[in-house]
Amino acid sequence: MNRSLLSRVRTPADVRALHPGQLDALAQEIRTFLVDRVSRTGGHLGPNLGVVELTIALHRVFESPRDTLVFDTGHQSYVHKLLTGRRDFEELRRRGGLSGYPSRAESEHDVVENSHASTALSWADGIAKANELQGRSDRHVVAVIGDGALTGGMAWEALNNIAEGQDRRLVVVVNDNGRSYAPTIGGLALHLDTLRTTQGYENVLSWGKRTLKRSGPPGRLAYDALHGLKKGIKDVVLPQGLFEDLGLKYVGPVDGHDEQAVERALRRAQAFGGPVIVHVITEKGRGYTPAEQDVADRFHAVGVIHPETGLPVAPSRFGWTSVFADEIVRIGRRRPDVVAITAAMLQPVGLAPFAAEFPHRVFDVGIAEQHAATSAAGMAFGGLHPVVAVYATFLNRAFDQVLMDVALHRAGVTFVLDRAGLTGDDGASHNGMWDMAMLAIVPGLRLAAPRDEQTLRTALREAVDVDDAPTVVRYPKSALVDEIPAIEDLDGVDVLARHDAPDAHARRVLVVGVGAMVGSALQVGEALAAHGLSVTVVDPRWVLPIPAALTKLVGDHDHAVTIEDGLVDGGVGAHVAQRASEHGILTPVQAFGIPRDFLPHASRDQLVGALRLTPQDITRDVLTALAGA
Repeated sequence: MNRSLLSRVRTPADVRALHPGQLDALAQEIRTFLVDRVSRTGGHLGPNLGVVELTIALHRVFESPRDTLVFDTGHQSYVHKLLTGRRDFEELRRRGGLSGYPSRAESEHDVVENSHASTALSWADGIAKANELQGRSDRHVVAVIGDGALTGGMAWEALNNIAEGQDRRLVVVVNDNGRSYAPTIGGLALHLDTLRTTQGYENVLSWGKRTLKRSGPPGRLAYDALHGLKKGIKDVVLPQGLFEDLGLKYVGPVDGHDEQAVERALRRAQAFGGPVIVHVITEKGRGYTPAEQDVADRFHAVGVIHPETGLPVAPSRFGWTSVFADEIVRIGRRRPDVVAITAAMLQPVGLAPFAAEFPHRVFDVGIAEQHAATSAAGMAFGGLHPVVAVYATFLNRAFDQVLMDVALHRAGVTFVLDRAGLTGDDGASHNGMWDMAMLAIVPGLRLAAPRDEQTLRTALREAVDVDDAPTVVRYPKSALVDEIPAIEDLDGVDVLARHDAPDAHARRVLVVGVGAMVGSALQVGEALAAHGLSVTVVDPRWVLPIPAALTKLVGDHDHAVTIEDGLVDGGVGAHVAQRASEHGILTPVQAFGIPRDFLPHASRDQLVGALRLTPQDITRDVLTALAGA
């Protein structure tokens, strides 16, 4: 029985050894493999189905790892993994299995692990400069960048520098599918769309070729005439000068699903010996009917799905996002000054309903978080109240703008951080664990961590009412929990439980839960009470700056415990301890949170267990601390 072509591929050399006539079959096998495996594990399906022929061509023209391949973003690297010998997709994005992004720990063929967009061109520029300075003239650097990532300003900073190195062997492949998470927007998108859809150039060129064919064997003069016709028409009809005016050679547009055409384009770029843009047109979700027919881009990233239909095996668990989506529409109806901004993630962050009802009050800026933050400051100056909705991990990219453009100017801007805390499966670059420690140093900034649906709705309403400082509302990726009611409100701090000890002289313990960790705090409180302690469990809701009432509560207890799903160093617990110390309060504050480290991909529950953040672990550690006090 003949072995499949994919099973023969262990290294890129095996790809280069295949006959061109075998490549279409290999592409089909790869697509079948991806749909089968990713439908079982979840992952980025659409982007990878779109780059099958492109990735095959890359590995046939260039020789990784001598030639460096950099993917922007890394979620389109599944085919690259397959062609470099990694076929064990059974545990994709699960603990101990393959990462959903490039990983240096997995392969020498992987270089850039960070999955944040618009960075690959800077990486490629740096690697190419290192090659030049160290005399490595026999190798190329190839950056594959999705068209959506070109909306990020960092990509254009890199292009500006890449154009200076006319002798550096650097190839930029623009994977143009008209989408990032959503349809690519902005002036660049319109430019690429013109390149993609203009028919005049190809029609005239085809006419020229037919004319030469009818006139018999063409001589050199005829070929020169055709080449001149091609160049002249291209200059008039296709505005590819955007790249060439930067000093970058331009090749394309090329049909990204014609492997031989992509190979030819890449070999031309390889032979040029300087920086080249190769513009490749691809179709996201290519070869998988449910993805090809989908207009909402549901197959960019999927959970476990039925491969035949593409329908999810289980309903979506992202209830927090749906609550935000509903509440922001309600706020928008009441407040015509409220506008929404996102960075190429309109659907994932829940702004699609707001856009449907208020289409002129939504601004998708592309993958440009820095611009989102500063333009929001400008909108606030102009009398609007912008709500900037992004994943928590992506606000890191705009810290300077939050600090110097929003906070310094006391701008009333609300940042809504989806997928805050431990997100797990997507690995180190996607855990939204940095925000509270990072934002705690911003003067005047107020941050809320709601614990359930009602506190999320309340926090959003309160946030947009602040017009003289930035506000932040963060919530997790995990399933929405049942309502957790307060039994008392102490000047803005919710008291959730009181456990009075039988012994009036028992030590008093304050347990502070932050956001998604409130449920754990309640369990810890019950467990400590079972050991004869007097326990109060509270949720400050607005955790930054530390409420004065919370500081007073610390002073009213003998021991304080804080539990958060952000960095423990510089996090909420650290700031609680600092405020207590500033007020002369001697109560020890025992902080539990995430260590300052890059966490491997695993489920949220697995990470919580590994970090000893389960209620059982926390209870044991608190009892140990009390025993030693």
